Amino acid sequence: MELPVVSDVNLSAFRSNPTLSAANGKAGPGRFEESGFCQRYGDGSSLTSRVSEVLTGYETLDAPPRYDFYANTEVWGRRRPLRPSLFQLHGSPEDDSRPPLYEETTARQMEEGDSSEDEGDEQKEPPPDPTRFGWVQGVLIRCMLNIWGVILYLRLPWITAQAGIGLTWVIILLSSCITGITGLSTSAIATNGKVKGGGTYFLISRSLGPELGGSIGLIFAFANAVAVAMHTVGFSETVTDLMRENGAVMVDKTNDIRIIGIITVTCLLGISMAGMAWESKAQILFFLLIMISFASYIVGTIIPASEEKQAKGFFSYRGDIFAENFVPSWRGPGGSFFGMFSIFFPSATGILAGANISGDLKNPAVAIPRGTLLAIFWTTFSYLVISATIGVLNDTLSASTPPDACIGLGCDYGWDFTECITNGTCKYGISNYYQSLSMVAAFAPLITAGIFGATLSSALACLVSAPKVFQCLCLDHLYPLIGFFGKGYGKNQEPLRAYLLTYLIASCFILIAELNTIAPIISNFYLCSYALINFSCFHASITNSPGWRPSFRFYSKWLSLLISIICVVIMFLLTWWAAIIAIGVVLFFLGYTLYKKPDVNWGSSVQASSYNMALNHCVGLNLVEDHVKNYRPQCLVLTGPPSSRPALVDLVQCFTKDLSLMICGNVVDGASSPSDSDGNAHVSWLNHRKVKAFYRGVVAAKLQGGVSMLLQGAGLGRIKPNVLVMGFKQNWRTDSPQAAHSYISILHDAFDLQYGVCVLRMRDGLDISFNQGFDAGPESLNATSAQTTIKASSSTPDIAEIVPQPTTVFQKTQGKKTIDVYWLSDDGGLTLLLPYLLTRRKRWARCKVRVFVGGDSDKKEEQRNE
Repeated sequence: MELPVVSDVNLSAFRSNPTLSAANGKAGPGRFEESGFCQRYGDGSSLTSRVSEVLTGYETLDAPPRYDFYANTEVWGRRRPLRPSLFQLHGSPEDDSRPPLYEETTARQMEEGDSSEDEGDEQKEPPPDPTRFGWVQGVLIRCMLNIWGVILYLRLPWITAQAGIGLTWVIILLSSCITGITGLSTSAIATNGKVKGGGTYFLISRSLGPELGGSIGLIFAFANAVAVAMHTVGFSETVTDLMRENGAVMVDKTNDIRIIGIITVTCLLGISMAGMAWESKAQILFFLLIMISFASYIVGTIIPASEEKQAKGFFSYRGDIFAENFVPSWRGPGGSFFGMFSIFFPSATGILAGANISGDLKNPAVAIPRGTLLAIFWTTFSYLVISATIGVLNDTLSASTPPDACIGLGCDYGWDFTECITNGTCKYGISNYYQSLSMVAAFAPLITAGIFGATLSSALACLVSAPKVFQCLCLDHLYPLIGFFGKGYGKNQEPLRAYLLTYLIASCFILIAELNTIAPIISNFYLCSYALINFSCFHASITNSPGWRPSFRFYSKWLSLLISIICVVIMFLLTWWAAIIAIGVVLFFLGYTLYKKPDVNWGSSVQASSYNMALNHCVGLNLVEDHVKNYRPQCLVLTGPPSSRPALVDLVQCFTKDLSLMICGNVVDGASSPSDSDGNAHVSWLNHRKVKAFYRGVVAAKLQGGVSMLLQGAGLGRIKPNVLVMGFKQNWRTDSPQAAHSYISILHDAFDLQYGVCVLRMRDGLDISFNQGFDAGPESLNATSAQTTIKASSSTPDIAEIVPQPTTVFQKTQGKKTIDVYWLSDDGGLTLLLPYLLTRRKRWARCKVRVFVGGDSDKKEEQRNE
C-alpha cells in the first residue's frame, strides 16, 4: 500500500546510508552493476541524493529498456539481469535482496522459498534438460491421433448409415465448429502468458480462478481416464472380431473384450510410465500406421469393386447409391440426430491433447495455437471425405428372387439383397458391419493396423493427459486428500501415482465392454470443459483488464460466448441427467473452493471483473443523493495496528459487518521503520480474524496531523467514513499537556468535518501490545462511553503469523444483559442507532436496550416521544 506523505515528514528515515564497494562504482560479485542501470552526475551525486541528501547507489533516471529485463534470458553460467526494486534504489547497492517477482505464487511456495535462486554457480556442467517437444510432434501429431480414434474406424460408417451423409456432415461440422472455436479460445488463453504444466486445468484456473478451474480440472482428468477405456474397448472389439472370424474365442464376446482391454491398458501403462520420450516415439509409429491405412482405403474406393465386394454391397462410386445414403435412415432406440451426435462427438475432443502436456512443450505459446488449429482442419477434412466415400455401400447378398420382386439398389447392378433386407438379417453394409472400412480398402489388414494405431494412440494420449492435468491440480493443494498423487519422479517429474489412479479408473470402465455406452458418458464432461474454456476467453476479454493481451488475435469473445452457451444446451439435449450430474459436480467443488478460500493469487479475470463492478458501483453512487433512510454508520476506527486493539475492532465489526464500511486507521511516526506500515500484514490479520474491514496507514510527524489526513482522505466517493471511532485516553493524568491537547484536537477536527464520534473505554484498557495477558475486559458495555488508546504503532513484524488472535468480550454471546444509553442531547440519532445495530447480531440479540434521559422530570413524556 502506498502511504500518503505530508510535507514535514523526513522520508530519509526509510532509507539506509550505503557505502560504495569499490572506486569504480561496481558492486561486489553477484551484485547489480551500477553502470547497467544509471549514470552518475559529474559531481558523483544522483537525483535521489540531491532530493533527500542521501547518497544512493543507483540513478533514478532509467536507462533505455533492455530486452533482457523482460524476457526469461537466464542461461547456464550467467545470471539473468533483474531490475532493481525501489527499496534497492533507496538502499545500499550491496544489498543483494531481489525485487519481487511478478509471477504466480502460492503460500506453500513462499514458505518453501524460491527454487529458481541461482545455486549452481559452482557447478561445472548444466543439469540435463528434460524432454521437450515442438509443435509438430508435441501438438499436431498428438491432437490428430487423439481425434482419429476408435469412432473414425468403427462407428463413422454406422453413423453415416443412420443419419445419412448430409446429417453426418452436419454432425461433423457442428462438432468441428465447437472444437474449432474452442481451439481459438484456447490459443488466445495460451498466448496470454507463460503456460506451465496442467493443460486445460492450468488454462482455465489461471484465467477464471481456482473456483471453476479446480472443479473443471477434476472433471477433465476423469473424462480423459474414461476416454482411455473407450479407445481401449474399441481396440479390444476389433481384436475380438478378428478372433471370431478365425474361430478363436476365449469365453464369449463381452468377456473377451474385457480380458483384451485389461491386458492392453496394462501395456499402455508400461509405455506411459517409461517416460514421455518413449510415449512420443510410439505416437509417431501409430501416426504412420494411420496414414498408411488411409492410403489403403482411398485406393480401395478408386479401384473397380471386385465380385466379392459387390456381394457385400460395395459397388464403387455410384451416384444413385450416394443419393439414397444422403438422407437419414434411423434404426434402433438410439436412432436420432443427437443420439448420433453424442456417439460421434468424443472423436472430436482430442483438440486438447497437445495443450494437456503444455509442460513438456518447448514453446507452448507457439505450439498450441499452430498445432491445435491445423489438427482440427485436417481431421475435419478427413472425416468429411470418409463419410462421403463410405456412403457408396449397400446391403448384402441374398437368395435369388424374381426381378420384379427385387428390393434395393443392388438390383440395378445384378445383385439381389431382398431377403436379408426384408428379414433384417443382413450381415454387411454400413448399417450392419462395423468393419466396413476394411471391406472397402485395397488391403484390409492395413485398415486393421490403422484401427490399432488410432485406438492405441488415442488411449495412450488420454492415459498421459489425465495424470498430467491431475498432477497440476494436486500440486496447487486446492482440495484435501489428493496431494499424494501429485508427486513427480525423474527429470520430467512424471506423475507415476496419478498414472496408477488413471489406470484403475480406466479398468473399471473397460468392464462395461460396450463402446456405445461409454462414449456418451464422456461427451458431457468434454462439453462442460469446452464451455468453460470459451467462457474463460469471453470473460477475460469482457473485463478489459490490461493483463489480457494475447498475442493470438484471431478469436472473437462473442463467438466464444455463443459456443459456451451451445455446449451447455447440447449437454442437456444429449443426456439431461448426465448434464445435471456434470454441472452438479462443478457447483459442488465451486462451493467448496469458495468456502475454503485457498491462498492462491493467479490474476484471474474474476478478480478483474470484481474491480470493474466495484468501480462502476462506486461511480454510480455519486448520482444517488443521501437520504436518512439509507444512512449507514461508516466507521473510521483509530486502531493503530489492528492486532494491538482487537476489542475495538470486534465492537465496530458488530455493527458494520455486512452492513457498512469499516476502515482501520494507523498513524505511523515518521521516524519509524517501513515495516510498521506494512498494510498486507495488517490486512492478513483482519482476514484471519474474519473481519470485513479495510486498513489505511499514513506517515505523519504528529498524531493529530495523521488523523486529520485520515479524516479528509479515507474512502472513495460516497463510500467514505462518517463516524470516527477511537479509544479513551487512559493516561491523561500522567501524560503531557500537549498529548491531552492533541487528543482533544482530534475530537474537534472530527466535529468540524461533520463526523459522528464514538469513544470506547474498557476497564483494563484496549492496547494489548504492552499487555499480553489481555483477555476479556468488562462484562457490560455502555454504548455511549465506549473507548481505546491512540498512539503511534509499535513494531509489528509479521502480524499474520506471529501476532496471536486474542479473544475479546465482543466475540462472546452476551446473554440477557443490558445496553445502557444515556441521552444527553439530540445528536441526530447515532446514539440510539448503534445499540439497535448491536441487537441485530446473534450474540447481542437477547440484550435489552435501556435509555436514560436527564433533565426536568416534568418533560419526561415529551423527551420520551422525541
